[in-house]
Amino acid sequence: MKGIIFNLVEDAVVSGHGEDTWDDLVDAAGVEGSYTALGNYPDEDLTKLVGAGAAALDTPPEDLTRGLGREALLGLARRYPHFFTPHTDARSFVLTLNDVIHAEVRKLHADSNPPEFWFGDADAKQLQIHYRSQRRLCSLAEGMLVGAGEYYGEKVTVRHEGCMHEGRDHCTFAVDFQPAA
Repeated sequence: MKGIIFNLVEDAVVSGHGEDTWDDLVDAAGVEGSYTALGNYPDEDLTKLVGAGAAALDTPPEDLTRGLGREALLGLARRYPHFFTPHTDARSFVLTLNDVIHAEVRKLHADSNPPEFWFGDADAKQLQIHYRSQRRLCSLAEGMLVGAGEYYGEKVTVRHEGCMHEGRDHCTFAVDFQPAA
């Protein structure tokens, strides 16, 4: 997994709970904890960090991962605004994941393995999203969708209708996009 994901998780933990909490999670997880954005790190490091965080916060790992996904998306928007500014809403942004964002990631990092998304028919306020990744981080993807909505001032609701963790070959999300109240 690319170090940028770990950097975004660290930023989320530090901004929400402080530097000492990040250090405590790194220790509890038994991982190195010094991640560079361009480095490659074992996927298990993220699993260990989420496990340590879930235990420390007494929350289910999936809920913590969703929250980290939300924060990571907002962190990506701060770091890479050029991916976000061409869009006026979350739906149009999400539709560019494979063709723009992940294509750029693959150009810059030939050894990367970003998730694959494809989309089903829906209307302007709804979208069926299919997600496949060897990492099976569907909770992170859910959180990132919600974060995209927050970035664009929308309320995004995600229903997880099918999951790789239940034996399917990909996850299916039904996503509703609504203007914020």
